[in-house]
Amino acid sequence: MRRTKQQSEQTRKQILAAARREFARRGVARTSLEHVAAAAGVTRGAIYWHFANKTDLFHAMREQVSLPLIDRTSFALLSATDDDPLAAVEAYLHSLIDTIAGDKTTLRTFQIMVFKCEYVDEFAGELRRQTRRCQELVTQLTAVYERARRTGVLRDGLAPAVAALDTCVFVNGLVRLFLVDDAETLVRPHAASLISAHVASRRADPTTWPAPAAGPSRVARDAAARLL
Repeated sequence: MRRTKQQSEQTRKQILAAARREFARRGVARTSLEHVAAAAGVTRGAIYWHFANKTDLFHAMREQVSLPLIDRTSFALLSATDDDPLAAVEAYLHSLIDTIAGDKTTLRTFQIMVFKCEYVDEFAGELRRQTRRCQELVTQLTAVYERARRTGVLRDGLAPAVAALDTCVFVNGLVRLFLVDDAETLVRPHAASLISAHVASRRADPTTWPAPAAGPSRVARDAAARLL
């Protein structure tokens, strides 16, 4: 019985891994259970033994990992009470990218969620969930930037609420570009520097800002030229 249970769990893992590969390759809407079964080397009946339908399979696949900006409801790093609230913002942003970069399954699942899924019908609730997480992040960041204003480290004239929304937009854009940069020639090598520069740009003391970059790399220049 124990072996049968282990075999069943192993089959479930095979199906989930195959679903992730097929969703990434075909897109969620264009992936059928037949595609997943063939990729997993199991029958369609085996899939129905573990999952009620494709939607159930999709949710089980994405629940295997914790996705930054979508699943995290605890903003412990942003709640730091040290003398430099902006350092807490920087640490938090670095942790988001590190979480994505540090696990291939998380990265692949995030790519599916961002680029391979249409948020309609049964998936509409997932989009609302993502919107709520962004709203929560903006609320948390506003509180941190307000602390930075009170402690005198926030740049004069920068409203905490505006700074918070700007950071939310920045990190969402950074994550999207990070996910598509499989060749690691555009954003991934510079993610840490971009985060540091973003946070430094809201500091009251301009002398703490990073030095300007020397210029785009040859690869970046060539890529830009192809777009023109």
